[in-house]
Amino acid sequence: MAAHDENPSVSATARAQRAAAASAVALPGTERRVLRARATRREYHIMISRPVGNPPSPSGYPVIYMLDANAAFATMAEAVGLRSRRPEVTGIVPSVVVGIGYATDEPFDPVARAYDCTPPAAVLKLPPRPDGTSWPRTGGADAFLDFITQDLKPAIEREWPIDADRQALFGHSFGGLFTLHALFTRPHMFQSYIAASPSIWWNECFVLDEERAFSAAVRDRPRNLDVLITVGGCEQELVPAEASGVDRAWRAEWKRRNRMVDNARELAARLARLAERDVRVAFQEFAGEDHVSVLPAAISRAVGFALALRR
Repeated sequence: MAAHDENPSVSATARAQRAAAASAVALPGTERRVLRARATRREYHIMISRPVGNPPSPSGYPVIYMLDANAAFATMAEAVGLRSRRPEVTGIVPSVVVGIGYATDEPFDPVARAYDCTPPAAVLKLPPRPDGTSWPRTGGADAFLDFITQDLKPAIEREWPIDADRQALFGHSFGGLFTLHALFTRPHMFQSYIAASPSIWWNECFVLDEERAFSAAVRDRPRNLDVLITVGGCEQELVPAEASGVDRAWRAEWKRRNRMVDNARELAARLARLAERDVRVAFQEFAGEDHVSVLPAAISRAVGFALALRR
């Protein structure tokens, strides 16, 4: 049997010295840099995974921009890096992965993402938060989109040849809400939009007003777009750990009210009616997965959706 890492005979000083001498695990082929939005002066930590081969076409590399990079950049980078080494076998081409994160070692910065990922609205009607705290400032999605368009994209395109027709946006939860807001209000920014477990419920489903305006505009002016919406099958019901918790009644009501699965499925069905206007929509429900456990599955599906080999 392997020795337990926290051997009581090892002093706290010795453990601290060992930790100081150890080096962090590095992800080959990646880098992290700080980029400040010129308009708002907000600071973002940009994580980049470099492509593993030559551009798959004369137009350059596909690129996928992902939100909440602190939580899931490594998962996305590894998924793309491993699968794009042999496109003839995996069907995934060498691509650039760009993660947008924050100055934290935690998976999320709740305050920053609540502002960056939520659409501006004249009226806010929000339910109590799960932890009982008040909501932080919201409504910064348009400024965040400006940062991506005016600052981040040009910086990436100065370093790698990017295929202008193969740019994707991936977001989960509030990031999925942001992705839908981008799709509905700036459909020209990307060609593929992947909304994983989108928080459609936010502000009494405010984003669905944007959907209606988008659908009306697309009927008059077709768009060449690919849209993927995913959700975990257990996002609308209690998982075993929640069902045994003291707050299970409150959690059950939160999930019932937010309708994560129903909202995602219904939105995908409505958008699918735009197929004749060159909006191609796919929907994937991952059985047995909840709002957090679904993230690796959604990333894997997103890679195949946005970065597939084109013959």
